[in-house]
Amino acid sequence: MSVNSIFMDISFEVVSLLIISGLIVGFINTLAGGATVISITFFLLAGLPPAVANGTNRIPIVMQNLAASFNFKRQELLDVRLGLRLSVPMIIGSVTGALAAGQISDTAFRWTLAIVLFMVLGFMMFSPVKYLKGEKIERKIDWKFYLIFLFIGFYAGFIYVGIGYLLLAAAIAGLRYDIVRANALKGFIALVTTPFSLIIFMLDGNINYSYGLIHSVGNIIGAYIASKYASGFGVSFLKWFLICFILLTIANLFGIISIGEALQNLFRV
Repeated sequence: MSVNSIFMDISFEVVSLLIISGLIVGFINTLAGGATVISITFFLLAGLPPAVANGTNRIPIVMQNLAASFNFKRQELLDVRLGLRLSVPMIIGSVTGALAAGQISDTAFRWTLAIVLFMVLGFMMFSPVKYLKGEKIERKIDWKFYLIFLFIGFYAGFIYVGIGYLLLAAAIAGLRYDIVRANALKGFIALVTTPFSLIIFMLDGNINYSYGLIHSVGNIIGAYIASKYASGFGVSFLKWFLICFILLTIANLFGIISIGEALQNLFRV
């Protein structure tokens, strides 16, 4: 497949909107999570079928986390060895979830995501302050922790939207990481594990390479900016930033607001 064939018939306006929306998604996903819903909504508005939108979204996810992980590692905020260990059960679950992804209904998708978001929201709002600030305690990772990441991996391959919240909750509650280091670990695990589910979608033909690659440009820029200045925002800011975006996502799920309608008005594609 030639470069010309991949990028043919795409207007300058669509390219611009893909990059701008990608920048927003990359920034939000790196600092918090959940912005994947913006990517999928934009892809659907641009005319991609749901399965293709779900698969195409994996390309910018890989690229944004590559940029973020590079920056977090340079700032010595990322434990690569731990990330690789936790990625093993995530990969197994991710492949299994991706194979089953075509079976979920829209209603089941909404309720599954809503339950996840309410659980994470409750933890973020009512957890002890020491969890959010982190502790200098080496926690032993036993089989239960690996099992948790196996289930998170299945969800990642199955739906993916909101997966950042689950990884953050696991890193903060289980490892006693502060939000900045939890974000670094979250992004690296997503970087290692997402390509495996991406391959499944590629084999099934559910990828639009032009949209995915162009959207990735914005994702990389947004992720790089967010990861470079994440430690400067402070734990309290990141906590409330995350809580606000979770509330927006929940409101969108239950029709209180419509991210899709807002994007349609903002991005006239």
